[in-house]
Amino acid sequence: MAITAFLFPGQGSQTVGMGADLYDASATARARFDAADEQLGFALTDLMFGHTDTAEEQLKQTENTQPALFVHSLAAMAVLDARGLTPAMVAGHSLGEYSALAAAGAISFADGLRVVRIRGELMAAAGEERPGTMAAIIGADDEAVEAACEEARTTGPGVVQPANFNAPGQIVISGDEDAVKRGMERAEAHGARRVIPLPVSGAFHSPLMDYAREGLGEALEALDITEPRCPVYLNVTAEPTKDPGEIRQRLLQQLLSPVRWAQTLQHMHRDGAERFVEVGAGRVLSGLVRRTLGRDVEALQAGTAEECEAVQA
Repeated sequence: MAITAFLFPGQGSQTVGMGADLYDASATARARFDAADEQLGFALTDLMFGHTDTAEEQLKQTENTQPALFVHSLAAMAVLDARGLTPAMVAGHSLGEYSALAAAGAISFADGLRVVRIRGELMAAAGEERPGTMAAIIGADDEAVEAACEEARTTGPGVVQPANFNAPGQIVISGDEDAVKRGMERAEAHGARRVIPLPVSGAFHSPLMDYAREGLGEALEALDITEPRCPVYLNVTAEPTKDPGEIRQRLLQQLLSPVRWAQTLQHMHRDGAERFVEVGAGRVLSGLVRRTLGRDVEALQAGTAEECEAVQA
C-alpha cells in the first residue's frame, strides 16, 4: 500500500462554485458547510457557491477566502474520513496548515474555523495598515532570488524577502511595493525568465504582516492544540512534528516567514510518501508536487465529490 500524504491549499486556490457539488452529494460534507455558516453567523456557502451577485468579489477578500478554503478542505476531508482514507502525513500551504492540523486531529473544526477567520481579518487589516505587494519569480534558483532581495534592500528603502519557495525555479517575493519592484528587476538581472506581479491585498509572509502578530498570537494562545494523529510538516521548518507547543509557535512565526513548500514536499518524499492527495480547492499543490518531485510521483486531487470517490486506499 502506497504511503500517502495529504496536502491542503492556501489562498489563490479559491474559485466561485468551490464545494457546491460536495454539498449536494454528501450529507457528511453538508454538515460541515452548514456548521460553518451557523458558527460564522452568515452564509459563507453563498459566497463559495456563487449564490449572490457579489460572490466573486467577496470571496477574494482575505477574511472570507481563508475560512472558505478551510471549510472546503475539511468538508472534503470528512468525505475521505467516512471512506476510511487517512493520511500517513500532512502539510498545508500557508492557510492550509490550519486545514492540515484539523485533518490530523490536532485542532477541532470549530476552533480552526474561528482562528482562520480571525487570521484572515487580521491579515486584511495589516494589508490596509501597511500596504505591500508580491511577485512571482520564475526560472531563478533560491540563491539568486535571495541575492536579488538582498540587493533590493540595500539599494533603497523598504522590505522585500522570499515569501513562498513553491517549487524549484518558482518563488514568490513579498514586501513594500517599491522594494518588490527593485527585487523583480534584480531577479531578472540574476537570470529569472519571468517576473510576474501578483494581484494580492497585502505582503503576506513578510514583516509587513507584523500588525497582525499580536492579535493572532492571542488567538493561538487560546487555541486548544493536541498531538496530531500523524506528523505535520511545518511551513517554517519544512520538517515534521507532533509537538503541540512547536505547532503553536510555528503557526505564529509563519505569519512573517517564508513558506518552505518545495522543501516540505522533498522531506515528505524523503520520509516515504509515494502518493500526494490535494484535499480541497484547485490543483495548485498537485502541480507543485510534479514540478518538485517529478511526474513519476502520483499526485491526485480530492476537491469534488467525484475526485474524493476516485481516491483509493
